[in-house]
Amino acid sequence: MDSFGKILILFGVILVVGGIAITLLGRVPGLGKLPGDFNVEIGNISCFFPIATSILLSLALTIVLNLLYRIINK
Repeated sequence: MDSFGKILILFGVILVVGGIAITLLGRVPGLGKLPGDFNVEIGNISCFFPIATSILLSLALTIVLNLLYRIINK
């Protein structure tokens, strides 16, 4: 049961860090308004497709995780 408690704590820390990251990313100017981010409005329905922002965040996260992996396995 001791390892289960550690796993729960790890998930809690991941949720807190993710929440802070989402809060801070919402304040970055221009994020979500890049060329390639589409907003479709039909009548009262509006859909937002942040394709360029998703690609940019994916690229940044890939670089950061690869650097961390190389530092840890050094």
